[in-house]
Amino acid sequence: MFNFLEHAMCHRLAEWLHPLLHGIIDTLNAFLFLFLAYLLMEFIEHKASERMERTMTKIGKGGPAIGSLLGCIPQCGFSATASNLYTAGVVTEGTLIAVFLATSDEAIPILISTPSAHGSIWKIIISKVIIGIVVGFGIDIALKLLKIKKAHVDMCVDCGCEEQEGILKPALFHTLKTSVFILIVNILIGYIIHFVGHENLNSFLLSGHYAQPFITALLGLIPNCAISSAITALYINGSLSFGATIAGLCSGAGVGIAVLLKANPIKKENLRIIITMYTVSAVIGFFLMLFGIN
Repeated sequence: MFNFLEHAMCHRLAEWLHPLLHGIIDTLNAFLFLFLAYLLMEFIEHKASERMERTMTKIGKGGPAIGSLLGCIPQCGFSATASNLYTAGVVTEGTLIAVFLATSDEAIPILISTPSAHGSIWKIIISKVIIGIVVGFGIDIALKLLKIKKAHVDMCVDCGCEEQEGILKPALFHTLKTSVFILIVNILIGYIIHFVGHENLNSFLLSGHYAQPFITALLGLIPNCAISSAITALYINGSLSFGATIAGLCSGAGVGIAVLLKANPIKKENLRIIITMYTVSAVIGFFLMLFGIN
């Protein structure tokens, strides 16, 4: 009897600890990418600002293509890196959105681990990369025509890191601050999903055939890999169309949006990026479903 109660209590405790541990793991996965991004920005700021600015200006024209190719690598750390580089003005808005749209988060590992879904891996990757490149270049061209420029952001205002010597300590300081924010977001979302339940989440995703892309695109904006996992799993078992899957996986930028909201204080820029992400993902997903592309 006592063994049964002890087993039940341990099982219950494990369920409660799972979102916490998952949040810690997700944060640790992004830590290195965040540190490298901040290290690069500190280097640009203190060591090679003029030369690096000229180099990035030349590369910047092809940024959406490079960003989309990097984003398709199954690791959401690139989206976090892109958010910081965009905030510092190193990459364009089109490049940032290209990375976001191409980011695969948990989708590719899940597809790789499912033999029956191997035929869909390249289809999803290539689709997301093409969407990222086309939309990224389109956004940069549109912003240039509308003469909308990235507002200057001093990432070291009132944080005290400018008083520290070298670039390692300031980079680590910013990384730790952002990582704490990501950890809190991951844990909160993890527990929300835990209480809502995966079955309820799946039922919600399945409600309404042609509404699916708009639902999955909305849920994809939530910075947690559980969403992309659920979308991918439903696609594998045939419950979600290819269009709805692409919509959810394109809007799902991993921790990128959370980092953007933390790092970039210009709210109108953040709102514009989020609205663009949702609209592009939902509309493309809808038309893929409408024309029966699978």
